[in-house]
Amino acid sequence: MAATALILLLIARVWLFFEPFLFPIALNWQDASIGVGLGLGISAVSMLVYRLWPAYRQSADFYLSFVLAPLLPTDSIWVGLLPGMSEELLFRGVMLPAIGLNATGLVVSSLCFGVLHMSNRQQWSYAIWATLVGLMLGGSALVTGNLLVPMVAHIVTNFISSFLWQMYRRRSI
Repeated sequence: MAATALILLLIARVWLFFEPFLFPIALNWQDASIGVGLGLGISAVSMLVYRLWPAYRQSADFYLSFVLAPLLPTDSIWVGLLPGMSEELLFRGVMLPAIGLNATGLVVSSLCFGVLHMSNRQQWSYAIWATLVGLMLGGSALVTGNLLVPMVAHIVTNFISSFLWQMYRRRSI
């Protein structure tokens, strides 16, 4: 996971070399609170979709098992921080502005984000979910003009899903 985060950061840095525009990150409590709220909302909807859509549940379990099984619940902090920061920097911080701060940029960057989360063809439902989450995260960046919002939302979402999945797995063992 750390290696993937470093690779994504490297890609973002190289991209910035050719396209030197980065979506701004403004540290303020109001936008951080919006990010927390969005992250909690995405997590709640994800739990509902997990319960109601068997293909997504199977896909999510496969993906989360692959990523989280070797980790401890306390590692959920890193699962939140590393991808949350590196993926947002690349997809919403660099890619979205480079493609365009419009519907086209939002859709293309979100589709790329979804594809990143598809490890094989059986993961199509997880990729669809990740694409929808990418639309929400990208939309929040466009609406607020602050990369902090999707970054915090992504961190919160990853932390919650990682921690709850690990707690559930430990109880069922």
